[in-house]
Amino acid sequence: MAEVEFEVRDGIGIITLNRPEARNAVNGAVAAALADITESLETRTDVRVAVLTGAGGNFCSGMDLKAFLRNEDVKPRGRGFAGLIRARIDKPLIAAIEGYALAGGFEIALACDLIVAATDARFGLPEVKRGLVANAGGLVRLPSQLPYRIAMELVLTGATVPAERLVALGLVNRVVAPGQALDEALRLAVEISSNGPLAVTTSKRVLRDSRDWPSTEAFDRQDAYTAPVFRSEDAREGARAFAEKRAPRWIGR
Repeated sequence: MAEVEFEVRDGIGIITLNRPEARNAVNGAVAAALADITESLETRTDVRVAVLTGAGGNFCSGMDLKAFLRNEDVKPRGRGFAGLIRARIDKPLIAAIEGYALAGGFEIALACDLIVAATDARFGLPEVKRGLVANAGGLVRLPSQLPYRIAMELVLTGATVPAERLVALGLVNRVVAPGQALDEALRLAVEISSNGPLAVTTSKRVLRDSRDWPSTEAFDRQDAYTAPVFRSEDAREGARAFAEKRAPRWIGR
């Protein structure tokens, strides 16, 4: 059985970390497979949204320390830890989290666009407890996704926190009963995938990239991304569908 499984259901790609005996810790094989799968998302016409989850009741416990000692490559092809931390993925990626999302597992979640978690899910960056640092996104992404002092506390203490605290702080989008995270993430994915695919991916790119734009240039830079959307066949189809009171038939261009 593959250490990372991938299937497509009605335009939604489901990526499952499948090392339950190791709480889905990332080794070289997992990182290589995630790199291949997430890279392929950009060119696949049958996938509009992807959901990333873990098998066996846990999301991911981070880097496999045994793999670390064996010098396995967990940062393949310049895509960062797990083959996706530093990747630029334009299609929406939703994390569906049960159980533990710790260390690199939490950082994988931070690299996703949306997070759905079970009420008993636990998040944390315990690297400092091992004499390590959270350099797969914890140090640079967390302060932009949480209040600064909360991020500082989590990083410096290495404490784990429940999903319900993080939803209150705006880091987690939806909290559901244990065992329901994937189903809820798929519902969210269906809601997104019903929209114009070109509009969705362009909107994500602007939201992501504009964080680094000077405010005086933001609208002009945005126009370079969004102008093709207004000229697209999908834009005309959306207007026609509205006028004709029917569901739009998107073609992605």
